[in-house]
Amino acid sequence: MTNPVFSSGSASGSDATRSTPPADEIDRDAASARQTTMQPSALDTLIVTVARLRGPGGCAWDADQTHASLVRHLVEETHELIEAIEDGSRDDLLEELGDVLYQVLFHADLAAHTTSENFDIQDVAARLTEKMVGRHPHVFGDVTLNTAEEVSAAWDGFKAAEKPSRTSVLDGIPTGMPALALADKVLGRAEKIGLIEADAGFPLPVESEADLGPLLLAIVASARAQGLDAERALRTAVRDLQGEIRGAESSAAGNADAFDAGIIALPA
Repeated sequence: MTNPVFSSGSASGSDATRSTPPADEIDRDAASARQTTMQPSALDTLIVTVARLRGPGGCAWDADQTHASLVRHLVEETHELIEAIEDGSRDDLLEELGDVLYQVLFHADLAAHTTSENFDIQDVAARLTEKMVGRHPHVFGDVTLNTAEEVSAAWDGFKAAEKPSRTSVLDGIPTGMPALALADKVLGRAEKIGLIEADAGFPLPVESEADLGPLLLAIVASARAQGLDAERALRTAVRDLQGEIRGAESSAAGNADAFDAGIIALPA
């Protein structure tokens, strides 16, 4: 007997036979669909939980939140996740990943109920999938990149094709990053345009993170003893380096031989 779900009244017998999956496959698919309908995934349940907390009759605190009011919570949860990655157990990592995921779902639910935004977690997922596919033509397209080094070398080109409006290597760097992370990011961009030599040696006894940590701590301790703000000082130096980068880009000096920008130096 022909299954009406997979056939039409106008189909001939032979056509129907060719287009209709075997009965056992139909039964398995139908059972799988029923099971999916009856037993939502844990992620689906969490999405519904967030909506319930923020909806009528839910939590008054959750209902009062905005994207801006949640920023400090996102920052805190992110740092807790970092701590779990660096020094936590499996259970710590499981819990902190969940807390960060909750922040994402919370923001998506906020957007779904904000007229000017009008998107939900499915739209977030769709946009992310599109981005990841576009940035990995070596996986989803016909580009061949066999090593992590080849991928890194091609990465900027993938992002440039995705965001053609960006005109500087500094575009896209969040200025609110902690000063050390910001410095690392900006130095990398300075290397890309030849403003600083990537493999230039520097006269500091640093061969590992075990050497680097105490040295950085000593610098902060020295700054603190003299009433100086190490974070602000580094951020100021990074801004100077960003100015050098923009100047090099505007004058095409970035195409010249690499040279020391004069920003990185030991005290005279």
